Amino acid sequence: MNMKSIKYGIMLLAAFASFSSCDEHDFLKEEPLDFYSPENSMETSAHFQSSLNYLYNRVRYQVCEMTMDTRFAFYYATDFAFNGTDYYKPAKLNDYKNVMVPTFAVPKEVWKESYTVISNANVILNRLTNASQVNDEDKKVIRGEALVFRGYAYRMLANLFGGVPLILEEITTPRRDYVRASREEVYKQIKQDLEEAVSLLPNIESVKDGKLSKQVAQHLLAEVNICLGLYDEAIQAASAVIDHPEMALMTNRFGSRQNEAGDVYWDLFRLNNQNRGSGNKESLWVLQYDYLNPGSNTDYNASFSFIPYYQNIKITAKNEAGEEINTTAFLGVTDGKCGPSHFFNDIWSKGSENDIRNSEYNIIRDVRIDNPESPAFGQWLVKDGYYKQLDSIRQWYPLMTKISRVNNFPEEFYQKDANGNPLMTPFGEHLVINSANGSYKDVYLFRLAETYLLRAEAYVNKGDQAKAAADVNTVRSRANADPAQPAEVNIDYILDERLRELYCEELRMLTLCRMGKLADRNRRYNPRTGMSIEDYHNLWPIPYSEIERNVYATIEQNPGY
Repeated sequence: MNMKSIKYGIMLLAAFASFSSCDEHDFLKEEPLDFYSPENSMETSAHFQSSLNYLYNRVRYQVCEMTMDTRFAFYYATDFAFNGTDYYKPAKLNDYKNVMVPTFAVPKEVWKESYTVISNANVILNRLTNASQVNDEDKKVIRGEALVFRGYAYRMLANLFGGVPLILEEITTPRRDYVRASREEVYKQIKQDLEEAVSLLPNIESVKDGKLSKQVAQHLLAEVNICLGLYDEAIQAASAVIDHPEMALMTNRFGSRQNEAGDVYWDLFRLNNQNRGSGNKESLWVLQYDYLNPGSNTDYNASFSFIPYYQNIKITAKNEAGEEINTTAFLGVTDGKCGPSHFFNDIWSKGSENDIRNSEYNIIRDVRIDNPESPAFGQWLVKDGYYKQLDSIRQWYPLMTKISRVNNFPEEFYQKDANGNPLMTPFGEHLVINSANGSYKDVYLFRLAETYLLRAEAYVNKGDQAKAAADVNTVRSRANADPAQPAEVNIDYILDERLRELYCEELRMLTLCRMGKLADRNRRYNPRTGMSIEDYHNLWPIPYSEIERNVYATIEQNPGY
């Protein structure tokens, strides 16, 4: 190359540089054309629906697939249950005072997952404003759903931790300067979000199964109004759900197994009966599970954890020669992680003796020994005294069938002989393979029975025990339980009734913490976990990692920690 060519080349480059420097920012700006980015992935209704689907999945993840210690912290170490796997040397929340500390992994995971929902809801709300390709009607529904998700996540945080940082905008740069809002301020923000959502969302009969609706927002709004002491507004919100013409408690047999022995409460929890498509007008928000769908693979293994660790049961019986032999009573895989408290097992006395929620279909309190080789074959484990040989902490306690498939598993989970025929017990029950006690059905998050009990709570707080008793008795009447008398209906009675109606469903820890009743109810009704609990445990500790990394402001720790 000669010097003249080099000279002209340098001049050309200089001219190009001079020209491009006039709009350097635009020249350097990357414009993604063949991959998704924040700039091009939230433009259409379909894009926003994908983002909402992620939030539905995150809520299902919170209930169904966070680490086992975290998920079951919502149920055990309350008046309902204790941890059967860490009992004899108290560990985890069986040793509440020494374990529920700011470095404990459980509050950290709940905090992280809740803010994940909040963060993604904020992105949707922010990006929706400028989404020119989304029509106005779609915008209303998308905004309404995102507001409910944000309110739901802040409700979990406020109920468990009290005041927390309020983040209402999309975070685009790292921040380390958060401060706590008060608990009341958080509840007020939830109320504002939910009231707007009520004005935006369609009625429940107009949405697909599992989707958020106006009635879900009103149900949550009733609870938040109670937290704010706005009892008339709570009653109004709950009444809007209860009086909606497409909502009703189920009082007659229905659904996939209505022709089998059972009752209507049993029907509520059978396979494919949770959604409104089954005729169930009681369901409000149902977490969806599609078996063998890789997009729905969260495994709500409550049956594995709530049912006793019975597969290793060995009982001793005597044969005709008087020799003692061991016999296996059951087959299947469970681990007895969440054993019911004595209080729960006894809560059915005094007016609830005929309560169908405690029927032989819903809580199995005795079983027959099914090993034909045993001289005890056909005898009853409890009635005939064999249960006394067993560990009542983990191996044997009443079985709650509402979280089980009960002889209705997918075909591939049944044991079969060499010819492919199902193997059955002598009592006509399928033998299942070891991995059978997983999920495979949809899960209630809210249903109408709870709305009645929320309204009853608001009436009690308002001082109207007669109307509170009327709501409680609507739920009890469906269960064939004796009516409650107005004079006995107080907050503790409502908590008892919630336990009878919503056991294994409600996230009991949330309820007790929002009421400030966790420590008291644990000490009175569950000494297996209540021996070390203190009053300050009515709120969980702010995770230490959140306080430590927040270097430009102070996140105050809850008292006692």
